[in-house]
Amino acid sequence: MDPRDELLQTAPPEPPRRRWQLSAWLPVRQLQARHRERVLTHLLALDPLDRHRRFGQVATDEQIAAYVAQIDFEREEVLGVFDARLRLLAMAHLAHGDTPGSAEFGVSVLARGRGRGLGRRLFELAVLHARNRGAHTLVIHLARDNAPMLAIVRRSGAAVRYESGGEAVAHLRLPNGDLGSQLGALAESRAADLDYRFKALALRWRVRMGLGA
Repeated sequence: MDPRDELLQTAPPEPPRRRWQLSAWLPVRQLQARHRERVLTHLLALDPLDRHRRFGQVATDEQIAAYVAQIDFEREEVLGVFDARLRLLAMAHLAHGDTPGSAEFGVSVLARGRGRGLGRRLFELAVLHARNRGAHTLVIHLARDNAPMLAIVRRSGAAVRYESGGEAVAHLRLPNGDLGSQLGALAESRAADLDYRFKALALRWRVRMGLGA
């Protein structure tokens, strides 16, 4: 066994739950092109280790800027979790895969947002959205030392393959989208939009009262 695989043994056990059951609710908003600058700010805030885990390399600021510039918010899906000050705390990018019927998933969480289940929550919502888009396979590229994300994808039932260069690739077979998954995504979207509006109102009130942003 690769010594790095032993990191997975340190993940605390979780009570069993249904394969497609969503974890504790957290507002996840679908992002639009107007959020591009916030996406860039979020990714530039990642430290070198997190850049390696997200992109498979320690991406430079220029490489990150180029990546964000090419995101097609109309054809792809970008999901985000905002904090109380409307800063992007975590985000996931669901893009078209290299083969028909596949989708690729990438996620990043700022250090101050860890330990709250944000990565798992984004993964579960990405699965839901991928099903609704007709994808039958979700592909996840990640660093093999990314123990938290490896644990998440393994618990989902994904098959994980290790490749040279320290990368792992997971393939998750998806059930077909149905009325339940469509309604679930719609309910999630509306609840997250409402949460965002409340946060925006609260932030404007704080600024107006001179309490700072």
